[in-house]
Amino acid sequence: MRYLKKASKSPTTGEGDTHKIVQDMLTDIEAGGEAKARDYAEKLDQWTGDIVVSTQEIEAAGASLSPQARDDIQFAYERVEKFAKAQLQSMKEFETELSPGLIAGQRLIPVQTAGCYIPGGRYAHIASAVMSVTTAKVAGVGHVVACSPTRGDQGVHPAILYAADLAGADTILALGGVQGIAALAFGLFSGHPADMLVGPGNRFVAEAKRILYGRVGIDMFAGPTEIAVIADDSADPDIVASDLAGQAEHGPDSPAWLISTSQSLAEKVIEKMPGCIARLGEPNRSAAENAWRDYGEVIIAESREEAVKQSDLYAPEHLEVHTQDPDWWLNHLSNYGSLFLGEETTVTYGDKAAGPNHILPTKGAARYSGGLSVGKFIKTVTWQRMNREANRDVGAVSARISRAEGMEGHALSGDDRLHKYFPKERFELQGP
Repeated sequence: MRYLKKASKSPTTGEGDTHKIVQDMLTDIEAGGEAKARDYAEKLDQWTGDIVVSTQEIEAAGASLSPQARDDIQFAYERVEKFAKAQLQSMKEFETELSPGLIAGQRLIPVQTAGCYIPGGRYAHIASAVMSVTTAKVAGVGHVVACSPTRGDQGVHPAILYAADLAGADTILALGGVQGIAALAFGLFSGHPADMLVGPGNRFVAEAKRILYGRVGIDMFAGPTEIAVIADDSADPDIVASDLAGQAEHGPDSPAWLISTSQSLAEKVIEKMPGCIARLGEPNRSAAENAWRDYGEVIIAESREEAVKQSDLYAPEHLEVHTQDPDWWLNHLSNYGSLFLGEETTVTYGDKAAGPNHILPTKGAARYSGGLSVGKFIKTVTWQRMNREANRDVGAVSARISRAEGMEGHALSGDDRLHKYFPKERFELQGP
């Protein structure tokens, strides 16, 4: 493996001060409640209007969109909903008899309240409203609270309002950043504290979710968005460069990695990147330039097996495969948030309208976690029951194991049942 271009920064660069800033804000808002959240909204976003978006405002937002815009959001919604329903159908409740008289099972119970964060600062993340809210509602979540930053005195982007409402949000808050996450977690303005927080966001939003994890569930630990492309000599360097530049526009800290088995292809991509970035208007161009300069990497792999090893080590959020044999890569790659096979698909399609969720693990979390799914909103819980006869074996074994562990109280709770149910029988209840 060789680097044609090595990143000077990593996805963890610059995290040092974020924790204290976010922790102080969360402490302030928890203590000060809605008033403090309003203070931060005014100070950071210059928003002094209503926090809870009214039905009339949502309807006005929808009416302000063109028919084409509404149709496009509907298109994305239908595919995300269909994929989420397929995920739900793949999950099953069951019961089984483990031994005579001992029956155990599994239930799938949705969380009661989900908080969906929808970014709206540098870019209006219309698709994030669809991805998060739709998936929560398909999972059966009782109350979904969505929040999104305001744009000066203009409120939440109208397309975000329309999409969140279409997807089924029960409450929409005009609130972003740490104060938005705090409002979701603490139930401010809605009266529904979130059991689960989901959605992408900047490093402050991500840190707020990380700090709150444990008090609430979160979809995943997140950082700046990432793309990796695996390409061989059959790949089109113009398309590869376009995809890398397109993802880099997210922000100046968005990693873009190319892993190639062809040095010729890799050199052509490097050559074409400045032109692809130059096509972008500001602030997109500057973001992509900085991201490619500081976080972009081009790696030459001596074999496809070595490429797989390197890709799995990075565990990228988005992974595109531009090769002659995409099925081979499908069967050998393990660590990624979402996989895009062949030139004909792209992260852009997955991010906006294809169907699978675009809220995905970053910073190596794809080693142990998938992206947002119906299952994130559902608790997989167990239950058991047994008849008296089943106590004969399970009770005696449990008592002996308990005493071997030194837990006499546990043992006695089993002993008491055996003595009650089988008063004329004797059992070996002492541990080894």
